[in-house]
Amino acid sequence: MPYLPIFLFAAIYAAAMLAWDLPWLVGGAYLMSSATCFVAYALDKSAARNGNWRTPERSLLLLGLVGGWPGALLAQQWLRHKTVKRSFRQLFWCTVVANVAGFVWLSSRLGH
Repeated sequence: MPYLPIFLFAAIYAAAMLAWDLPWLVGGAYLMSSATCFVAYALDKSAARNGNWRTPERSLLLLGLVGGWPGALLAQQWLRHKTVKRSFRQLFWCTVVANVAGFVWLSSRLGH
């Protein structure tokens, strides 16, 4: 079930494309943001293992908020990173909800 939010967002995105004729560029922006966020999580995981400078949690959350949350969710699952700390997970899901709500709102505005 960890991938369910990504599948649900894909359905929301597809519905928004059909209803409001969104440009494909929006999807490309989500893919690029997700890839960037995944890499940021991977670098932070590596830094954690090696005792090096870590990426601030605020930065990881901001990357997710601006559209990288699907990549963050994949990184959390595949890399087993940022899955234990409850306060981070709660904030992460708040950013997911905020991003999806913002996406729907902006998409409906662009489509009019």
